[in-house]
Amino acid sequence: MSQTPWWSPERHADRRPALLARNRIQNAIRGWLAQQDFLEVDPVALQISPGNEAHLHGFETHAIGNDGIAHPMYLHTSPEFAMKKLLAAGEQRIFAFAHVWRNRERGALHSPEFTMLEWYRVGEDYTVLMQDCAAMLRLAAQAAGSTVLRFRGIECDPFAEPERMSVAEAFSRYAGLDLLATCDGAETDAEALRAQCRAVGIKVREDDTWSFLLSKVLVEKVEPHLGHGRPTVLDRYPAAEAALARPAPDDARVAERFELYACGVELANGFGELTNPAEQRRRFALEMDEKQAIYGERYPIDEDFLAALALMPPASGIALGFDRLAMLATSAPKIDDVIWTPVAEPQPKGDSSR
Repeated sequence: MSQTPWWSPERHADRRPALLARNRIQNAIRGWLAQQDFLEVDPVALQISPGNEAHLHGFETHAIGNDGIAHPMYLHTSPEFAMKKLLAAGEQRIFAFAHVWRNRERGALHSPEFTMLEWYRVGEDYTVLMQDCAAMLRLAAQAAGSTVLRFRGIECDPFAEPERMSVAEAFSRYAGLDLLATCDGAETDAEALRAQCRAVGIKVREDDTWSFLLSKVLVEKVEPHLGHGRPTVLDRYPAAEAALARPAPDDARVAERFELYACGVELANGFGELTNPAEQRRRFALEMDEKQAIYGERYPIDEDFLAALALMPPASGIALGFDRLAMLATSAPKIDDVIWTPVAEPQPKGDSSR
């Protein structure tokens, strides 16, 4: 039996308290950012590239110009490229509540279209973003009238000081692995990590890459323990997983990248931002090579973005899944419960009902 549609009056009445709390949380965060002298911006969603991470999947469309020629365009998976261009243009503190699109993602914690809160601080260390995150958790709970964040029976105190640990520390604590022993700067040793995994009983295959194994261990062994009782800041990602973050000044094996967790749920991903265009191009090329090998496709590189990086000042930036934050603050069981109009489920092929 199909579920009652979200737009039925009865179900909407059940959903409405969480939706109103979502609005209060958004207003509270907007007010806090305004007090911190942030400027709200509204980046367009239609971009040359949706992003260049191997495992992020964009929605493709075509823009037809006055000449009648169709050019591939994409809905962005993050407003990051556009917002960094604004930093290059001279803005100092900016934020956006941006709708973003990610294909191949649907579930209790994933929607193909969702709201991302992204903000940037020019000239400030990325650790300041950790303090911002702690403030956001408090604001969300207060606006929702809640004392805890909750998901699937796991609780997290949003008013507690976040625990901070490195990825290497977390892998040692929860999986018994010495992750950095398999790293040499940004170079990695897949065989060494496979051997360590086998030694602690983690099943691996001979063709598993280092990146795949890191993701597997993170999801299966590490993430379920994070953000219990108090928030967790998982810091200093390996340089091979730096994405758009700069290397740490004290250890070439790690980068200025962290993720925020509550109730075992990833909420945010923050960087000390990389501003080296050549290094960013190299990373994008590697990511797209991996995407081609795994999924048989690749995305174009936004040349304007790389050109803007050369002008962009040192900055820190972060993306937070706003719907997930609202979900935990209202104890909603799934992300669609805090989205005003959830994305429709595709109809099975051959279904001609109207």
